[in-house]
Amino acid sequence: MNKFTKLGLFAILLATVVFSSCKKEYDTAQTVDDAAIQTYLKQNNLNFTKDPTKGYYYKITTQGTGSAVANQDSVYYTYTFKTLSGQVLKQISDLTILGTYLGYTDQFAINSNTVNYVFAPVREVLSKLNRGGKATLIMPSHLAFGKNGLSALNIASNENIIVDLVMYSESKRHEIDELEINKFIANNNLTLIKDPSRARYSIITPGTGTDAINLTSTIVANYTVRYLDGTVLQTSTDGSFSSVLNDLYKGWQIILPGKVTAGGKLRLVIPSDLANGRPLDFDIEIVKVTN
Repeated sequence: MNKFTKLGLFAILLATVVFSSCKKEYDTAQTVDDAAIQTYLKQNNLNFTKDPTKGYYYKITTQGTGSAVANQDSVYYTYTFKTLSGQVLKQISDLTILGTYLGYTDQFAINSNTVNYVFAPVREVLSKLNRGGKATLIMPSHLAFGKNGLSALNIASNENIIVDLVMYSESKRHEIDELEINKFIANNNLTLIKDPSRARYSIITPGTGTDAINLTSTIVANYTVRYLDGTVLQTSTDGSFSSVLNDLYKGWQIILPGKVTAGGKLRLVIPSDLANGRPLDFDIEIVKVTN
């Protein structure tokens, strides 16, 4: 056997050893994941179905009575990511319901504003539901955050992840807006007037100014705007905010004229088409009106 043949044979043997060790490590991770999940299910007396090809577990708790959905269909859904021990990692509430095509429901921005994780089992389990359905998914670590975990969210190495999924029966953005706004009003025990535009408002004080507000009025206002889950989006309470009404949110343009003047205060909740793509909750004080 010449020198080059020996070198070639050595390279093949080395590659085989490396491949075998990698495969063994992967298989071992799968085995450890599966054992942990099986133990969890047994301890909690749970009955889940195991996907025969990818190895994740799922349980459909409510099939849903709406239509079946395909990848090209828009769906609205919420999720809760948590560990087997019950630690909640990330949660979307029914005040901030996600909307996207079913085919994109495997993409998640867990720790940033960009999509940086793909969890195919989420999409696959959602695709098994009809609109209005609910399911729970258990992703083994090799299909989730792997051996590195995610320290920013306290996700440990080789952590198996539970995902609670809800697909809403509503299929249109305005229907989801109504669901979110009605839930928000009920949660906060608010009494608001519903305008034909679907904006909701309550006049706290109408104001004493003599100049009526119109679309070309320049208004000085103090305000705070929040998402419905309470997250403050922006605030200005020092009288420095000034703008022509026609340049502001469509919801302001509809509700302010004829209802308040300078000195007026109101609570205003507007649906996504009158806002910036999501329903918004405002506290507004009109400081000054110039026509």
